[in-house]
Amino acid sequence: MLPIDAAAHSSRWRRRHPVDKAVLGLGLTVLAVSLPPWPGAALVLVTALAVLLGPAGVPAGRLWRAYRVPLGFCVTGALTLLVRVGGPGGFVSWAEGGPLRAGEVLLRTSAASLGVLLFAFTTPMSDLLPRLVRAGVPAPLVDVALVTYRMSFLLLDSVRRVRRAQAARLGHTTRAATWRSLGGLGATAFVRSFDRAARLQSGLAGRGYDGTLRVLVPEARVSVRFTALSVALLAALAALTLVLERPLS
Repeated sequence: MLPIDAAAHSSRWRRRHPVDKAVLGLGLTVLAVSLPPWPGAALVLVTALAVLLGPAGVPAGRLWRAYRVPLGFCVTGALTLLVRVGGPGGFVSWAEGGPLRAGEVLLRTSAASLGVLLFAFTTPMSDLLPRLVRAGVPAPLVDVALVTYRMSFLLLDSVRRVRRAQAARLGHTTRAATWRSLGGLGATAFVRSFDRAARLQSGLAGRGYDGTLRVLVPEARVSVRFTALSVALLAALAALTLVLERPLS
């Protein structure tokens, strides 16, 4: 199990309905994208961090390990706005207003990423996917996503075991040995994935599979109080941004 999935299963908000957490987490993401980057996205970023580390109870170290990957993409995308290709300045030159645009993009994307992580760190996929059928998503599509999600952990576990066995047999001592081990790892993972898929198909056929996977979903109700507080927080952030935008600009 990936660290973010383990954190979602042990979250303080584990028993809350996904709609409650979607209103807050995805609402923060929408605000980060739609509000002015300063001070709107900055306020969203601080609020998302406060909620993640406070009420949601996400450990700071685990949050940083998950956040640094999307943050790297955010920084990379912002850096490209600092320069321009062609023009009177030469083949590559500094873009006019590039630092300002780069800072705005970095604020928006980093804040939006935290909003998505808030939802991911508090909502296991096993709770979300079966409920999508009630929201109108076709059941076969949800079944494929659910099986792929569960099988991915088995595949990652197999890869981890094979790498450990290769390391124990000195399969990573030289560069040539590392490349051979990598090739063997890919071949083994490919064969095992097809073998597991065939066994899964046989098992489902033996249990009278009729095109729908029936799984137990933890019962949860949408909390009107939690949702109302989330909407109030989002509205307060939007109002505070509109109030502070003119003085700070």
